[in-house]
Amino acid sequence: MVRQQYAGEDDRFVRRYDYEDGWVIAADVGAADDRLATDVVDGTAIVLVDDEVELEFEVPGSVESVDTNNGVLVVRGDR
Repeated sequence: MVRQQYAGEDDRFVRRYDYEDGWVIAADVGAADDRLATDVVDGTAIVLVDDEVELEFEVPGSVESVDTNNGVLVVRGDR
């Protein structure tokens, strides 16, 4: 199942994919990988670009990994 949500002041598009054993959230942040930093606090992922908050979104469970590739942030977790 694919769920869509919007995050950030500019309503940036974020997609969530649910699977039997976990979930994946993908967001096109549009910034170089070395400019991104992500932290998860109390079920909320906070994405920083150049040390300023770019967007925040809820995560549905514990986070296993956070990766970036060409400005796309991918957060993976389990149930």
